Amino acid sequence: MLKTQHKACTFISSLLFSSLALVAANASPLAAAEDPLARAKAVLARHPVIDGHNDLPWAIRENPKAPRDVLAYDLRRHTPGNTDFERLRQGGVGGQFWSVYVPAEKVAAKTQLEQIDIARRMIERYPDELALALTADDVERAMREGRIASLLGMEGGHVIENSLGALRAFYALGARYMTLTHSQTLDWADSATDVPRHSGLTRFGEEVVREMNRLGMLVDLSHVAPATMEAALRVSEAPVIFSHSSARALCDHPRNVPDNVLQAVRTNGGIVMVTFVTAFLSPELAKASEPLMKEYEARAKELKDPAERERLRAEILARMPKVKVTVADVANHVDHVRQVAGVEHVGLGGDYDGNDGWPEGLEDVSGYPRLFAELARRGWSDEDLGRLASGNVLRVLRQAEEVARRLQKTRPASTATIEELDGAH
Repeated sequence: MLKTQHKACTFISSLLFSSLALVAANASPLAAAEDPLARAKAVLARHPVIDGHNDLPWAIRENPKAPRDVLAYDLRRHTPGNTDFERLRQGGVGGQFWSVYVPAEKVAAKTQLEQIDIARRMIERYPDELALALTADDVERAMREGRIASLLGMEGGHVIENSLGALRAFYALGARYMTLTHSQTLDWADSATDVPRHSGLTRFGEEVVREMNRLGMLVDLSHVAPATMEAALRVSEAPVIFSHSSARALCDHPRNVPDNVLQAVRTNGGIVMVTFVTAFLSPELAKASEPLMKEYEARAKELKDPAERERLRAEILARMPKVKVTVADVANHVDHVRQVAGVEHVGLGGDYDGNDGWPEGLEDVSGYPRLFAELARRGWSDEDLGRLASGNVLRVLRQAEEVARRLQKTRPASTATIEELDGAH
């Protein structure tokens, strides 16, 4: 519900993936059918998960014992959060968009630069485990080497401070998606969890989308209002993503995706990456979480100490109703996106280290094989499981890169300002 405050070596990791793939290749169809979990692990050995959203850089920033200290937050050991290398290997994760999240009230680009710095220092600290990825080719190369392809995703367009120049600068530093809004409506885009003011996107908001297309930066529509989703889908020439959202037809949470938008995603060629946050999966939790989240955000603004924010987080969480949410609930959302948008338009975005409240069996990044086993029981083919794990997001990355190459031949960098397009602010 709330943002937390928180390989041995490349050769061995590569050997592990190769061995698992060999086992999968030699396993009989009967054995796979009898053991969905073994089948799931074999699929993930061939097609590792590329997850759309993990807030580990923010967890490092907010670590009460050593804020912002990448060295102190040792991923080679069991961490206090949801993510470390042992659990990533258990989960079959081969690629990760690390969110360089900045709270909506922190509009200074300085904080965004610090978050990118934390993420890049984290990646650089573990060259045998992680590899910075800027393209789809980079992702595939890292996975062949047994390293986790590490992409950066900005969460909230407030960080560009109404500047297309800032957008380009963040892209140059490695950001490969931007969520148009976070929890608050901007001068140019409506948020899913704030009062709408623009019926989606303003003219400047549309120019942001066009410039993201020209750069090759993925347009992320998690956190935005339905009208913003629809406007961005009309404007975008490249496939869009939802890096961490689920299906609104199953859980009426404002952060989830309505069916009409799922249908538009099919036409656009984009991808909805289903999230594991229980408040987006359970209608009862969705109803309870929104007022509690707003209370937390209002009170947390006054707290500077990460330890104090952690205590407030625990207090708020204690007031959440106790509702059992399971792997099957996540699978229901994955199935729904498949049914409405199509199997080529669904992925996974766990949102680990950015929330509290996880389904049983998906408490951390080690749990992906359990979800794939559940889907295998439901009749998913190995081919479709591979699309879900990584095939779909790789396709989206490549198509966005192709659009960018085409647009850069005919379209210069935009010099438009919000004042020129939308009037004085």
